[in-house]
Amino acid sequence: MERNFEFYLKEISQNFQGWDFSYINNRFVESVKEWSYHSLIIPYLLQSKSLLDMGTGGGEFLSILPFPSKTVATECYAPNIPIAKSRLEPKGISVISLEDENKLPFTEGQFDLIINRHEYYNASEVARVLQPAGWFITQQVGSDNDIMLNQMLGAPYPEDYDPNWTADFLANQLAHNGLKIHTKRSLKYTTRIFDIGAIVYYFKAIPWQIPKFTIELYKDKLYELHQEIQEKGFLDIESQRYLIIAQK
Repeated sequence: MERNFEFYLKEISQNFQGWDFSYINNRFVESVKEWSYHSLIIPYLLQSKSLLDMGTGGGEFLSILPFPSKTVATECYAPNIPIAKSRLEPKGISVISLEDENKLPFTEGQFDLIINRHEYYNASEVARVLQPAGWFITQQVGSDNDIMLNQMLGAPYPEDYDPNWTADFLANQLAHNGLKIHTKRSLKYTTRIFDIGAIVYYFKAIPWQIPKFTIELYKDKLYELHQEIQEKGFLDIESQRYLIIAQK
């Protein structure tokens, strides 16, 4: 096989920490979306007095936001905890490791704003720790996100794949727990990939996309995709996001 293909396969050994995809910047490019989660939450942050950031990763995103003085971040992935603590605690943000994602370690009505970017949440727990008139803003990864990669490689779908996981489903869950839905949106957009190494690195970063992924198991299919990228210059796949803005 080609030397550059073998070189790209070695990307699996590159270090990945927190939720930082900068290593494949400009190699894994998303098309323009219909909204910016970052821009949408700014007005709410500026009016907030108490913020919970659910699933902060390594704190990369939260650290650049105008957060209120009373801000708490949660994270359930153990390797991310020390990264988030080192980044956020010097800024006065408490970082709490979650042992049970269905039970938040906070008192009732503790926060006037909860933000959640691509993290699991229990709707009843969100409602419980949210103050009356408080806001919950979440951007979720859609059920069909990047599923074309699984199909192209002949790989099984993610273990938690659920075609019923829709924006309507999320909104109905929250409404059932006493939140009023102000915004409910769903979109599909294109992610353009420029080399097979970016795909290999991506699977390392999100191992749930293809359960038990290894280079050896998928090498032939990876080579077919590599050849397609070499011929066209890129590979386009379909990604999906949901946006919900709700108020207690």
